[in-house]
Amino acid sequence: MTGIEILQIWIAAFFTLAIFSFLYRDNAVYKFAEHIFAGLSAGYYVGLIWKSVIIQQLWEPMTRADNPKWYLFIPGIIGALMFARLIPRISWVSRLALAFVMGNTAGVFIISQLHGLILPQMQDTMLPLLNGGFAGSLLAFITVIGVISTLVYFYFSKEHTGALGVTARVGVWFIMISFGAHFGYTVMGRVSLLIGRVYFLYNDWIGSLSHIF
Repeated sequence: MTGIEILQIWIAAFFTLAIFSFLYRDNAVYKFAEHIFAGLSAGYYVGLIWKSVIIQQLWEPMTRADNPKWYLFIPGIIGALMFARLIPRISWVSRLALAFVMGNTAGVFIISQLHGLILPQMQDTMLPLLNGGFAGSLLAFITVIGVISTLVYFYFSKEHTGALGVTARVGVWFIMISFGAHFGYTVMGRVSLLIGRVYFLYNDWIGSLSHIF
């Protein structure tokens, strides 16, 4: 292990422990690490967008010798208009570019969510109830009951009393189970990150001491 690698490990360990210091209380060391992380992240994404978007997807296709894509100057101008908000007299021009970007993003997002999330979930609720043996059939019945009861819970045109109220309460249970599963997945993701940092401190940082002493 070279001296540069050891220095990199110690810097990473310092910032890891600085972030963990927030578990004790808010302090200057944590704020220092937080500001460094925010600044590095902003600088990294600026460089990434400059290289992967402006250079690779805009400038190089427009200036290539064979078949230059001159029409790309239109999205280039729209992107440049974003910086008009830095000039107070013409800051209103940036709203045009922002409106175009938001509208285009919303349209793409709606279609992607429709095909990637809504339609597959609708298809999974339309599977045959008696298919795949006992476990498959049981899962299909539970899915149908969960979908119907959840939809009934969000039906507010009639008071939830009687059979409608019972069905709505069943829907609440399914909603809470869904929220709990999503929360558990999020917690496990954060725990996985924590395990990775603890493993780094134990294996790489403490292990680097053997190369120093």
